[in-house]
Amino acid sequence: MRLVLLCHPGFMPSRSMPRFAHMLKTCYEAQGHVVEVWSPQAKLFNCVPAGPLSKWAGYLDQYVLFPFSMRKHLRRAPKETLFVFCDQALGPWVPLVKDRHHVVHVHDLLALRSAMGDVPENPTSITGRIYQRYIRQGYRRARHFISVSKKTRDDLHRFGGVSASLSEVVYNGMNYPFAPLQRAESLQILRDANLPMPIPEAGLVLNVGGGQWYKNLPGVVAIYAQYAARVPEPLPLWCVSPEPNSAVRLALARVPTRGQVVFVDSLDGVALQAMYSLAHALLFPSLAEGFGWPLIEAQACACPVITTNEPPMNEVAGPAACYLPRLKSPADLEAWARQGARCLEQLLSESPQQQALRREAGLEWVKRFDAQKTIAEYLAIYQRILDAAAARSAVDLGHSQSMKV
Repeated sequence: MRLVLLCHPGFMPSRSMPRFAHMLKTCYEAQGHVVEVWSPQAKLFNCVPAGPLSKWAGYLDQYVLFPFSMRKHLRRAPKETLFVFCDQALGPWVPLVKDRHHVVHVHDLLALRSAMGDVPENPTSITGRIYQRYIRQGYRRARHFISVSKKTRDDLHRFGGVSASLSEVVYNGMNYPFAPLQRAESLQILRDANLPMPIPEAGLVLNVGGGQWYKNLPGVVAIYAQYAARVPEPLPLWCVSPEPNSAVRLALARVPTRGQVVFVDSLDGVALQAMYSLAHALLFPSLAEGFGWPLIEAQACACPVITTNEPPMNEVAGPAACYLPRLKSPADLEAWARQGARCLEQLLSESPQQQALRREAGLEWVKRFDAQKTIAEYLAIYQRILDAAAARSAVDLGHSQSMKV
């Protein structure tokens, strides 16, 4: 196949989407496909000092200058080219190829849901609402979509309002070879990473997030505070997250003195694997997710998971995880945190036999999130799109010839 990957510019803050595009390019080329990557260049962005104006300069690069460049490249692109949008947020470019072969990868609709007032925890400014409408108007012109979860696909149709010829779900494949490590190896990896303090012999409770509202870090700390109040020697909580904001600091003030919360950030895959391998539980009660990478990363390292009993968390975490109800409002926080603390205490108190069974079940579950399987499913869908287009062309040609006769 001849593929053009359309992806976010490197000058924007997101790093996950460029990594996703790089992964696709590497895997597709390894299988003999011809791949190009198109993305905006930092022409105006580099001319403006860092700050609020640089964001708007970046928007001009993406949505004014880049379409001109894209139209020029489109004239040279062979007819059989498939245009692959690596994220639905690139929707404003979709109308340029709506009559060409195309597909849109959909990761999450959380920003759109917030802009439409569906997420009270994350109110959106008027400019944010306009921006999300602009993105949605673009990708609604597409006909083919691949979503990372059933929940994301449901949101795409419910909130995105798309009318698709093809709308498939393909779960993410593991993007790093996570597997259990021995304690000694894990400790050495973390010492080499210069972490701020030693890992206790008894282990730790882990949370992995990026500081976004939907990661519910204040809720994580609230659960831990209740847990630390319930047990005489609580395990420490390690949060792989940016520095705490005001809401998290308020929750930290309620952690008993015998509890301990440590924040670390910017761990690479090796260090994160070591953290998962040392943790006795991943505490991940998100309010929402598009997919939820830590849910499968932790289980691949034999770390049990506690998460939210709503999709896509329960869709991705599977039968080996422990589940909490979603936190509905701040008024429910204390009672919800007590329930979470009981769940955490019960998980940490399981017998060695129960722990082994849970870990084995988790290891078996995550086998379905295989990167090569994901790539094969992507390519099979791409081929279906091209084959369907070829069949339509053959039918149209037949009709045309019969009309001439």
